[in-house]
Amino acid sequence: MNGRNGPAVPVITLDGPAASGKSSVAKVLAQRLGIAYVSSGLLYRAAALMALEAGIDVTDEEAVLALLAARQVRLVPVPGGNRVEVDGTDVESRLHTDDVDSHVSAVARLPRVRAWVTDRLRELEGPFVIDGRDMGTAVFPAARWKFYLTAPSEIRARRRVGERSAELATVTEALSRRDERDALQSVPAADAVHIDTGPLSLSEVVDAVHSLIIPEWPLVGATGA
Repeated sequence: MNGRNGPAVPVITLDGPAASGKSSVAKVLAQRLGIAYVSSGLLYRAAALMALEAGIDVTDEEAVLALLAARQVRLVPVPGGNRVEVDGTDVESRLHTDDVDSHVSAVARLPRVRAWVTDRLRELEGPFVIDGRDMGTAVFPAARWKFYLTAPSEIRARRRVGERSAELATVTEALSRRDERDALQSVPAADAVHIDTGPLSLSEVVDAVHSLIIPEWPLVGATGA
């Protein structure tokens, strides 16, 4: 599955709406292939967290960019996950809160913040598995393998309840709002393989993705990063 915008690069992109299973699949797939897993959304979450903690309006693009320029933000792929550092301090444990959840989409809609995230991601060396919403379209259009994961909203809401302390109705409403806000970023790449994760277990989704990658996988070593 070669990218249509230049030479294919050994990157596997997993895009899709919130709670579609992207991160879980990406982590297991990366472990199975013995390569790094990159969570693109953590950079947007870091930007949202920093703005919130600094008392900055998350829709104020100039202020958010100034904050990002003044601080050192690093996404560090590590075995089994990612670490996000701000000025040398690991902030990953503060990125998955209801407050960050409710503001991250607003930050992600800022064009120059998106450009900042894209630049940080393109600095990473492949091969790796990366999840997000526009990895196969805007960030890595020439990725060798592209997948778009989705699931019915009620199933995604039940999954998210398992990750948060809120009630199902509250999470369902929040996911609906998030889907609306993320609509422009969640358009799948034209050459992405679509997988409905709703009726499948995590292992079954990973098996489906893996089966489509593995016939070409030896080519990665010859292609390079």
